[in-house]
Amino acid sequence: MASRLPETVIAITMGDPCGVGAEVTLKALAQPSIQRLARFVIVGSEPVLNRVAKRLRLAKSWRDGVSLVEMGMAPARLAMLGRPTEEGGAASAAWIERATRMALAGEVDAVVTAPISKESLKMAGLKWPGHTEMIASLCGVAKPVMMMAGRGIRAALVTTHAAIADLPRLVTKTAVLETLRVTNRDLRARFGVAAPRLGVCGLNPHAGEGGMFGREEQMAILPAIEAARGEGIDALGPLPADALFVPRHRRRYDAAVAMFHDQATIPVKMAAFDSGVNITLGLPIIRTSPDHGTAYDLAGRGEANPGSMAAAIRAAARMARAARRAE
Repeated sequence: MASRLPETVIAITMGDPCGVGAEVTLKALAQPSIQRLARFVIVGSEPVLNRVAKRLRLAKSWRDGVSLVEMGMAPARLAMLGRPTEEGGAASAAWIERATRMALAGEVDAVVTAPISKESLKMAGLKWPGHTEMIASLCGVAKPVMMMAGRGIRAALVTTHAAIADLPRLVTKTAVLETLRVTNRDLRARFGVAAPRLGVCGLNPHAGEGGMFGREEQMAILPAIEAARGEGIDALGPLPADALFVPRHRRRYDAAVAMFHDQATIPVKMAAFDSGVNITLGLPIIRTSPDHGTAYDLAGRGEANPGSMAAAIRAAARMARAARRAE
């Protein structure tokens, strides 16, 4: 670690101990460029970290200027197990809760979360389908906004983990308008964008083509855009999603607003699979995450790419600095 530590403090939750969370965390923290960004606190399991480091021959970087919050919930036998477990779900959720409360108390400036398993959370009897919903609940926030980012693309989502069949019911004027408000506000406060421009996707092919392929654009999305414009938000659309992410069109906006999960994640992962970041907007804390999952199939093989975790740490550090400047 650098001898002069920066003032930013970032908590990293270790994610599902049975997956690649510990591996990508240790690999990212071993990078000098990452070490210079902040002081780090890992919230997780020392036995799991020790086993991963030993088996994969990774430096024990948490012992060199990195603190550890050990909660005694994940024995070494869970390390890199490669499948969902009730124990892993309970431990990963407890680590998220601890780090979130640390951020709410001002003990850390940001939280970076390694990947968790939705199946493991369910096995542990937890009600949340993922990080976004869990952290929002802990923060008392009714409308969090997931934003995927990478290689110059930012895409905020109106809906997150929802079935395609439910989208016509979930894509409402209220939901779209609140997503526009949150995205506009956080781009200003945490990304330093003075006058955000938002490009808004339609839900249907060709953004509905004047009602020929669906009426959600006319009944919900366009009214939300018009209301946002009335509040001074620079929103453009609704536009066909297949054209909105073309490079020459991306110059027209600072963030896209997508209607559903894959509409945002596919373009980001196509452009930045190993460096994409999942960011939760609308929270009183800063939270980022790699844009990949637990990768059980890679657990224990030493092949997990830490690029997305490193990008999530960099994004958290940038957001923390921007938030400090905005105070």
